Amino acid sequence: MNISAHCNCHCDTKNSFSDCCEPLLKNERQAKTPVQLMRSRFSAYKLGGYGEYLLKTWFPLTSQGVNAAELSQQSRDWQQLKIINKSQQGDNGFVEFEARFLDVAGNNQIHHERSIFKRVDGRWLYVGEEVRT
Repeated sequence: MNISAHCNCHCDTKNSFSDCCEPLLKNERQAKTPVQLMRSRFSAYKLGGYGEYLLKTWFPLTSQGVNAAELSQQSRDWQQLKIINKSQQGDNGFVEFEARFLDVAGNNQIHHERSIFKRVDGRWLYVGEEVRT
């Protein structure tokens, strides 16, 4: 029995992991929207071990200086994702979100970001971010 089929996805969609982010993380399908890609990338960071996926979904010109091994490390204890705003126009899009995490002292913190996405050859890629305060 596949346990992930019954667990809610890490990206807080309330869908099962096996129907939501898992197929993207396993390269069984591609994100259809910037929001889907954003959610799958959050799940990859939360779970750790998905550096290859994160690198593959990162726009090559802006991924300089990062590698799959570093991206695979769990650098924060990610807790929850909340989508605040989103837009898609043609091959360009953005997703504004808040990601809650616990710092090393166990205190709740919020990372607020506006992620920029671009579709290249039919695949959505993460380009970069504007960190919000």
